[in-house]
Amino acid sequence: WEDKVPLIERSLSMLLDLGLYEGTRFYEWIGELLDAKGVRTFGDLVYPDYADDPRFRSRLQVVASDVTSHELLVLPRDAEKLGVEPDDLEVALAVRMSMSIPIFFEPVRHENPKTGDTHIIVDGGMLSNFPVWLFDCEDQIPDWPTFGMLLVEPKPSVSVAARLPRPERRKDQAHGPRAVVDYVKSLAQTMMEAHDRRYVEQSSYARTIPIPTLGVGTTEFDLPADRALALYESGRSAADRFLGSWDFEAYIAEFRTGKSHSRRDTLVASMDETDPAVVSV
Repeated sequence: WEDKVPLIERSLSMLLDLGLYEGTRFYEWIGELLDAKGVRTFGDLVYPDYADDPRFRSRLQVVASDVTSHELLVLPRDAEKLGVEPDDLEVALAVRMSMSIPIFFEPVRHENPKTGDTHIIVDGGMLSNFPVWLFDCEDQIPDWPTFGMLLVEPKPSVSVAARLPRPERRKDQAHGPRAVVDYVKSLAQTMMEAHDRRYVEQSSYARTIPIPTLGVGTTEFDLPADRALALYESGRSAADRFLGSWDFEAYIAEFRTGKSHSRRDTLVASMDETDPAVVSV
């Protein structure tokens, strides 16, 4: 009902439901698409060759953040923490959990059938915005590469404030419910936009396809068709360039044979060399 109260509907929705927009229609829509492909639960996505290995058992893994227990969830392998068997978890529900950008969308409230506890679950990007490590095998040479696709700005050094749209404000919006809404939306936008590609570790960035966003923001949901197509072509072109020069053997030799690489250490070292006032901590 709060969504139908004029002027203050969004403020009430945020206060009562912890989000500005519902995710029900998205959940129904993605469920319909999956049903058309014969997929309902993660049991429909089991990879037979790795059925006994929970790390690779599912063809799809979804990341979400459980703010109740303060931990990252990798679904379906962590489904038991929610009181659900991994193969019984709905794929559409997991995706709905993962797309719940804090503040913008209402979180998923999941009641654990075994404990009775309620888990409040939001976008996994809050804790891990680039989980390229999901399919990694530790302490051994991988049989195949894992690629990440990272949406990036052409100039990642430009501040987040310069990249986000500046909201129009009237004098009567400086205080009150609307001001609170604008404030928390800005917090959420900053959190989701501020992941800087300069701090992606070298071993991860070496297998990452950086896709220019063309100025499209994380929460820009009303893209016209021409901009959506341009973004699609941006991704396609980036993939073509990356795969055209990819060398799996060279990647193995450089990053999976015990060598130490750290973009953070490299960055700090370069700062120390150029600025004697910089102190490493």
